[in-house]
Amino acid sequence: MYIAAKDRYEKMKYRRVGKSGLLLPVISLGLWHNFGDDSKFENMVSIILTAFDNGITYFDLANNYGPAYGSAERNFGKIYSLYLKPYREQIIVSTKAGFDMYEGPYGNWGSRKYLFSSLNQSLERLQLDYVDIFYHHRMDLNTPLEETMLALRDIVLQGKALYVGLSNYDGEHLKRATEILTELHVPFIINQNCYNIFDRTIENNGLLEESIKLGKGIVAFSPLAQGLLTNRYLKGIPNDSRIKKDGRFLKEDMLISKYDQITKLAKIAERRKQSLADMALAWVLKDENITSCIVGASSKEQILDDLKVLDSLSFTADELKEIDDISL
Repeated sequence: MYIAAKDRYEKMKYRRVGKSGLLLPVISLGLWHNFGDDSKFENMVSIILTAFDNGITYFDLANNYGPAYGSAERNFGKIYSLYLKPYREQIIVSTKAGFDMYEGPYGNWGSRKYLFSSLNQSLERLQLDYVDIFYHHRMDLNTPLEETMLALRDIVLQGKALYVGLSNYDGEHLKRATEILTELHVPFIINQNCYNIFDRTIENNGLLEESIKLGKGIVAFSPLAQGLLTNRYLKGIPNDSRIKKDGRFLKEDMLISKYDQITKLAKIAERRKQSLADMALAWVLKDENITSCIVGASSKEQILDDLKVLDSLSFTADELKEIDDISL
């Protein structure tokens, strides 16, 4: 029988989600990769329990994480049922709908039909009565924003989600959505967007500024730029790397185009006595307005490595300028 480490909350730092009452760990676990049916179940268990034993309470999923679609939720549901069920009140589980999920015209984007159907299926796979956060996964310019936001409100009213979030929205649509959700008294508390040293989109499209102004939390996914901001590729491309095994999201030409920048950034990290990955995580978390970073992991060792960032989240002005000069 699994018993969680007694000192788990002493190992983690937590930040408030905007102006809400919810706290999240600064490092959260994403199940986009390594939790589908092509991964070993025992390894998934090891990763998730290591995360929880070290104070990572937030597990981030989506309906189509896998492969195959839905398999990450289903595998997490098995692990939850076997190990984490006694700790349900101590964990945050999120899922999303908005990208392609199933055949036909009702399995994509932001219609009321899709959001309700998808969440009902997600809850069944997760073996949960509710999720803590339900995200609309991306903007849908063809569905009235009011329809999508009303669906989020009704999902909360039905007790299927405690809070709602928006993912991959820009500042303009965030502001409009917030106005609707505020009028409807919906507990909308969080935005989830890509953010890393190489990808500053949320700084440029108004999302970061607007989130702070509106009192919403920000969760950053891809803080390591799909693995580019790690030591993994400094000496070539390993055969078991994401570039070799997958190639959908991280391609060899992306590595080639960034290689000089990566090596220069690695030298800064070395001076800071950090791995490049730890420095990249610290860079995202240097701003207290960033609630949490979502990291992926293929082993429990990667989780333990990522947690080392907690020892050094600050930068000098010279270090930040040097990072900007290299990466921008």
